[in-house]
Amino acid sequence: MPAADGLLVVDKPAGWTSHDVVARSRRICGTRKVGHAGTLDPMATGVLVLGIGRATKLLTFLVGTDKDYTATIRLGQNTITDDADGEVTATAAADHLSDEAVAAAVADLTGDIDQVPSSVSAIKVKGQRSYHRVRTGEDVDLPARPVTVSRFEVVASRPATSADGIPLLDLDVEVTVSSGTYVRALARDLGAALGVGGHLTALRRTRVGAFTLDEARDFDRLTALDDPEAVPVIELPDAARAQFARHELTDAEATAVGYGQRIDSAQPLRTEPVAAFAPDGRLVAMLDESAHKARAHVVFAPSGS
Repeated sequence: MPAADGLLVVDKPAGWTSHDVVARSRRICGTRKVGHAGTLDPMATGVLVLGIGRATKLLTFLVGTDKDYTATIRLGQNTITDDADGEVTATAAADHLSDEAVAAAVADLTGDIDQVPSSVSAIKVKGQRSYHRVRTGEDVDLPARPVTVSRFEVVASRPATSADGIPLLDLDVEVTVSSGTYVRALARDLGAALGVGGHLTALRRTRVGAFTLDEARDFDRLTALDDPEAVPVIELPDAARAQFARHELTDAEATAVGYGQRIDSAQPLRTEPVAAFAPDGRLVAMLDESAHKARAHVVFAPSGS
């Protein structure tokens, strides 16, 4: 039997792509129906939320949640990828930077900002991933897009040195960002604002929506499992209750929603996705309750149907 339908929260190891983790998890869980709720770069570690079975339908709603990261920014060096995996393209001394100058530049990158994503990213340009175009030598200019950096805090700083002896500065930071924000781009833009360049040397995602490192499973231990039914999945109803606003349905409403019919929305109206539950606790659908009649974004057929 495959693993239960639900979410599997993984602590992604460094060196693995998110696609690698999904591919291995399909074998671990005994099903092809595995997806993820937002990529992590190969260098990065931390919370990667996987949807198993029918829970893949939840991933669309989880992708848009905000996220927490811890990171180390190296000031004084640019790289082609804006992180430590890329070739260094410029180096400048950063030992003259004051705490006040850094704090002011961080403040300017906090709040609602327009951010140009890293060119080495999975964003598609004319049908091809941006990173593919960059790696073939093409110059890629991505448009800025609005993002929200609700927290950007420097928690420690220390001197560093480049391979050729130029003094650099490392900052340990904690950030909370909206969906679509590139922490690599924050490092790049902080370095640019300070006139010395910057890139990430470490990145760890500590939260995706309601799911944190407390729920994350060590991936090496998961790969050692030989029984898909032993995979520690957060089952579908529990996963939805943890993350989303709820609408407790009557039996008649559950039947109507299951057939794609509209029902009365809960009051007051809500713009966020709403998880709708039958009286027996089953997750029936994700609802749009932005109008007085609720409609289903997606309906969850009973397990095994």
